[in-house]
Amino acid sequence: MKQQLNLAQIREYGNVEFLARQMVEGFITGLHKSPFHGFSVEFAEHRLYNTGETTRHIDWKVYGKTEKLFVKRYEEETNLRCHLLIDTSSSMYYPEKNFGKLTFSVMAAGCLAYLLQRQKDAVSLTTFADAIDVQTPVKSTPSHVHKLFGHLSDLMQQPKITRKTSAAEVIHQIAEKINKRSLVVIFSDMFENADKADALFSALQHLRHNLHEVLLFHVTDKKTEEDFAFDERPYEFIDLETGDRVKLQPGQIRDSYQEAVRAYFQELKLRCGQYKIDFIEADIARGFDQILSSYLVKRTKMK
Repeated sequence: MKQQLNLAQIREYGNVEFLARQMVEGFITGLHKSPFHGFSVEFAEHRLYNTGETTRHIDWKVYGKTEKLFVKRYEEETNLRCHLLIDTSSSMYYPEKNFGKLTFSVMAAGCLAYLLQRQKDAVSLTTFADAIDVQTPVKSTPSHVHKLFGHLSDLMQQPKITRKTSAAEVIHQIAEKINKRSLVVIFSDMFENADKADALFSALQHLRHNLHEVLLFHVTDKKTEEDFAFDERPYEFIDLETGDRVKLQPGQIRDSYQEAVRAYFQELKLRCGQYKIDFIEADIARGFDQILSSYLVKRTKMK
């Protein structure tokens, strides 16, 4: 199974658990062949050796394979708790031909869930728009993760309904409920109303104040949503969350649109940087390696 599997094929096939397993295994194989093979997937039972600590627990067999020093990791070191949050508001169903941003987010979350299970870490899933729809416990058992994949498959198949985003309220609720230090991974296009931006960042700061790590995947269809690369002909643009419509030719507003959108995205990056939130641009055309690589970098920093 190649990483280049497109979003329409993913929707047609529909088995999120199987596809996630194939994608993660392919990614891992690629790591072994790449300059980053230090992320080798002995990482379920090993961690990188830190200079100055005892060499007693170094695994020399792994060193022979990777030429990097790993030490055997004990159970108390493996218990990462990860909460996966997926925005399911109407704008996430764009582009409508394959519900692209939502399909991408579901599959990306599935890949992380499988990777977390392989690492023996605990995972939960929350889906939300204007309120929380699904919220699972955080567990590491195979039966729990299998149920989580069931929720992801259901989400992939459900029809679009018109719902606005209330990410700030939901994230505040999540922050109140998580009682142990965790990694919170959010998949969202961040298309809250501009006047709600302060409330959203207040909620993200709530997570950081409670000592949680935050990995925010900003999910976009970069070609159209950032570059505005539409053919030069008349279009009717529809706001998926309000239903507002406007007819125009892309060239009429392309420059001003690009300027406004890039300024907004830059503000998101700067604010996340201020709060020490990892902000990752996730273009749905780029596949899932970008998600898995960003997660592994974050996981390594949390050791």
